[in-house]
Amino acid sequence: MLIDIAEVIFKGGDGGGGKVSFRKHMKGPDGGNGGNGGALFVLAKNDLKLLNQFTRENTFSAEKGIPGGSNQKSGRNGEDLEIVLPVGTSIIDKCSGKEIYDLTSENQKVLICKGGKGGLGNWEFREDQDNVPKNAEPGKKGEVKELILSLKIIADFGLIGLPNAGKSSLLNELTGAHEKTANYPFTTLSPALGVFEHKVLADIPGLIEGASTGRGLGIGFLKHVEKVKVLLHCISCESEDILKDYETVRREMEKFNPIMMEKKEIILLTKSDLADEKNLENAKSLLKDKSDSIVPVSINDWNSIESLKNLLK
Repeated sequence: MLIDIAEVIFKGGDGGGGKVSFRKHMKGPDGGNGGNGGALFVLAKNDLKLLNQFTRENTFSAEKGIPGGSNQKSGRNGEDLEIVLPVGTSIIDKCSGKEIYDLTSENQKVLICKGGKGGLGNWEFREDQDNVPKNAEPGKKGEVKELILSLKIIADFGLIGLPNAGKSSLLNELTGAHEKTANYPFTTLSPALGVFEHKVLADIPGLIEGASTGRGLGIGFLKHVEKVKVLLHCISCESEDILKDYETVRREMEKFNPIMMEKKEIILLTKSDLADEKNLENAKSLLKDKSDSIVPVSINDWNSIESLKNLLK
């Protein structure tokens, strides 16, 4: 299962405390400084399943700085921590709801939490008037951030449409994926991916009227349409109102983000083997003003699948 959202707590390492120490017989301070805490970074990689790492644990912290020692020895700095996230991840501040970073390219590296500064040892507090200072600084706390990691799939083609429009079956046929299919809505509960001719296809779970306000699988999956390059809008030939089905999905996309209406769209009349020639022509006529490409296709019709493959190439 593809995890596409996670709530996490990221922490920079705390700084190490300074040391209170004296040479033998109180002849003077020699307490060293604490090391700085490690910083926490995120690194983007092209692996969409990387958010799955947060199903077991959601709190991550860089290493603390080591406390100072005697003989003016400074503590070692804490090791930085690098968390690997998928390209396409939006990093959102949980408290404000604002996006603070967007990972858009592989190997993009971002500092998320700074480590705390190490505290000063009592050697740093020596003065003419006080040669035996008994105070040292504690280390500073590292930054702590509560975040929402929200993955928006970056795919070449996105299969969209109402539930039970045949999207998963098409994905399986085109890419050899093994998505569950059944004759009832919401068989696909998370985005599914496949690769065809080095291009990524995403099966976006079925949308319904009101999805933009959270109904059905709602906005959790509408977000994936935002970064898809070309939409493959699936409409079943079994539909009693093909035009209404088309407009329902488009309307929810527009409500969610009007910019999505500008994406290139290919309409796929799925399950075309269940319709006669007259009904297919009527469906094309109803949709002719919606897209330049209207393609009947059926997983039971080898020629139609080959024609679709050539179009995608």
